[in-house]
Amino acid sequence: MSAPIFLTNDEIFYLTARKNKGAQINALRRMGLLFFVNATGHSVVTRAAIEGGLEVRQKLVNVWKPQALKTASHGTQTKPE
Repeated sequence: MSAPIFLTNDEIFYLTARKNKGAQINALRRMGLLFFVNATGHSVVTRAAIEGGLEVRQKLVNVWKPQALKTASHGTQTKPE
């Protein structure tokens, strides 16, 4: 059986040494790790973000980008697809 795709809450605690979800998010940002924040405000970290090399992290970063951050070449917001 393979490991889960996402780190468990205990693993995130071990990684960040923080129990508070806001403090965990701040710690992950300082570490420069790729993570997502779910609807409850908790950090979600993929195993690939931890185990993979730079190439894997770059692929993860390019998977999804909020529409608000996608801009046209002249700097204005693009229309939704």
